[in-house]
Amino acid sequence: MFEYEMHQMRAAELARRADHQRLVGEARKRRAAARRSARDEAEGPVSTPLRKIRFTRAA
Repeated sequence: MFEYEMHQMRAAELARRADHQRLVGEARKRRAAARRSARDEAEGPVSTPLRKIRFTRAA
C-alpha cells in the first residue's frame, strides 16, 4: 500500500509540474506577442526595399 501511495503522490507532483510549465510557456508567448504588438504600434511597420537600393541588376 505504501508504494501505491508514493506512486500516487509522484504522479500528482508530475501533473502539477506539467501544469506549471504549460502556464509559464503561455505567459512567455503572451509577453512576446505584447512586445511585438507594442513595437509595431509605436513605430508602425517599417518596410524599405533594401535589395533595390544596395544591389543593381547584373548586365
